[in-house]
Amino acid sequence: MDVYEAINRRRSVRKYAETPVPEESLKRILEAARVAPSASNRQPWYFIVVTDSGKRKIISQGRYAKFVTESPIVIVGCADKMASPKWCVVDVSIALENIVLAATGEGLGTCWIGGFIEEDVKRILEIPEKYDVIAIISVGYPRENLDVDQMPLEQAHARKSLQEIVGYEKYGQPRA
Repeated sequence: MDVYEAINRRRSVRKYAETPVPEESLKRILEAARVAPSASNRQPWYFIVVTDSGKRKIISQGRYAKFVTESPIVIVGCADKMASPKWCVVDVSIALENIVLAATGEGLGTCWIGGFIEEDVKRILEIPEKYDVIAIISVGYPRENLDVDQMPLEQAHARKSLQEIVGYEKYGQPRA
């Protein structure tokens, strides 16, 4: 799958099959995060792979994270505030998006989770104070088959048009 296909196929998956994720796929996904760009190449990230059901249950206590209990893998993206105080959030977010796209390329589903209780996540995973938890990514095989090739594009992935979100040389300026 090329990168454009992965971008178009990516969906937020909240229902996962019990099928385990192959170790080789997980390594490729984590490698995609490792090679992400960062400001001044500081790489201010640390990723925690969580498979333990008890830990996933605690992580799922966030308002929008209930489904994490059925995701076979959760990847917690942490930002080192000391290594890159100004850019760590952006840098970790870029690396997490690489995880999402790489997982899609592996035939896996993901969901970017921002609704979590950071204090609980930090406590259960023993995350040092110098790190902030930026986001959590659930990873696994989707329980429901989302065959986007069988849906009209508007229904499968409704998005604003380029004209609504892009200006040339200034805000609101269409392409000449």
